[in-house]
Amino acid sequence: MKRRDFIAATAGALTLAGCAAPLSIEGGFTGIDVARGHALRDGALKNAAPTTVRRTRVVIAGGGVAGLAAARALRLSGIDDFVLLELEDSAGGNSRGGMVEGIACPLGAHYLPVPGDDASEVQDLLEELGLRKRVSGRWEYDERNLCHSPQERLFFQGEWQEGLLPVHGVTESTLAQYRLFASRVEALQRKTRFAIPMAKIAATPEMLALDAVSFAAWLDPEGLVDAHLRWYLDYCCRDDYGAGLAHVSAWAGIHYFASRHGFHAPGDDSGERDAVLTWPEGNAWLARRLVAPLGDRIKVAHAVTRIAESRSGVEVDAFDAATKTMVRWEAERCIVALPVFIAARVVENPPAVLRNAAANVRYAPWLVANMHLRAPLADNGHGAAPSWDNLVYGTPGLGYVDARHQTLDPTPAPTVLSWYRPLGPSASDTDDGRKLLLERPWSGWRDDLLTELSVPHPDLPALTTRIDITRYGHAMAMPTPGLLTQLGAAQRRERIVSGRLAFAHADWSGYSIFEEAFTRGHFAGLDS
Repeated sequence: MKRRDFIAATAGALTLAGCAAPLSIEGGFTGIDVARGHALRDGALKNAAPTTVRRTRVVIAGGGVAGLAAARALRLSGIDDFVLLELEDSAGGNSRGGMVEGIACPLGAHYLPVPGDDASEVQDLLEELGLRKRVSGRWEYDERNLCHSPQERLFFQGEWQEGLLPVHGVTESTLAQYRLFASRVEALQRKTRFAIPMAKIAATPEMLALDAVSFAAWLDPEGLVDAHLRWYLDYCCRDDYGAGLAHVSAWAGIHYFASRHGFHAPGDDSGERDAVLTWPEGNAWLARRLVAPLGDRIKVAHAVTRIAESRSGVEVDAFDAATKTMVRWEAERCIVALPVFIAARVVENPPAVLRNAAANVRYAPWLVANMHLRAPLADNGHGAAPSWDNLVYGTPGLGYVDARHQTLDPTPAPTVLSWYRPLGPSASDTDDGRKLLLERPWSGWRDDLLTELSVPHPDLPALTTRIDITRYGHAMAMPTPGLLTQLGAAQRRERIVSGRLAFAHADWSGYSIFEEAFTRGHFAGLDS
């Protein structure tokens, strides 16, 4: 369904649900201090002189997952003399969480797939946190933290179906296309190695050939043209990379499946599907446990404005938003756990490897809306049961997750639904997503959300009391065609070091997931 047709078909949904309902819903933008970030971008803080000089052994610039992993690695190495500087009012980057009307919810990433053996550093973290333990010689995960069933459902052709791949009422031709794509993924898995994290594998000619073209351009000559298959693959790309299949590389599109569980056509019961770990607050559950041991070594609301190597070490200048003063930190080393476009701005005389990465990495803007419901939604009584992840076919959003899905209390109660909307380029979206994200009022996103989700849930507007929206102008790196080749050897190194600076961020992998960020931060911390 085209966006124009979707909007026309659902224009009356809000009126049917109660036209006054949207006007009574409270809310606004939250989670990100846009003005603080733009002051850094525009250079307003660049020339401010430091009023205080402090000394430490290591400075970590950036408190996302990579920076927090670096801090943990320092502690494991016996190094406690360090400071972590974070721009926002809480650490965690895309893995932060919040509360709406007392109910925990994610502000970004909301799950972590059970990691494979290549992600041994993440496995060690989960063991440390009590999520993973060996029982009778086998690794087991805490069932309370694994996603409860039912896990996923899709609103398709007027009713809910289990899973996110359209299957109810599709033709045999569509099913044949599913099987064909599954066989191509399996063949590529046999031919080349796909793994997470990227830093642990070598680039193969097959991988770089896939990197050179868009996913859409690769699908065409393969004869994979079915509309339902293409919609699903486009959804997967927007979900993991923030952009549609015409704008990410074929390597990224295949990697989505081949690095984990493959692609399984209906009726294919071979192999186990990957389980995921999730919490009401999403991956903030993990981020907060990484933050907890740091104490006053973590400095939030600190905008790093300058990183420079000196004769004896490193100077890091940071604007303290609380005191409105500039602080200079003198250290032996600095771990630059910042997105590469920011790192290239604040590092004086940036090395060629950083300049190259900043010139080639593009970012997808994102929006996360958390809506408080005074009572659970009524379901239509047929089709798949309410699930953790709930997607509506043919919509620009990525559906919603239910914050109460993991609860063991079956009593109906208020809840929070988290709705995700990527604003990177897609086949049907040519707007400047970042400009739209910043300029559009909260009420516009509110109406989009209610219109989209009122199709399966006509009672949604009447039950919604509040909607808090978090905007990410540069949410994640997009694996555009050619990016792996452009990043070159840096993308395939566990350690990216230049002089006294160690670089750590998921950007260096060319796409953004917890495992990539954590692993790169871990090794940067070990090097310091």
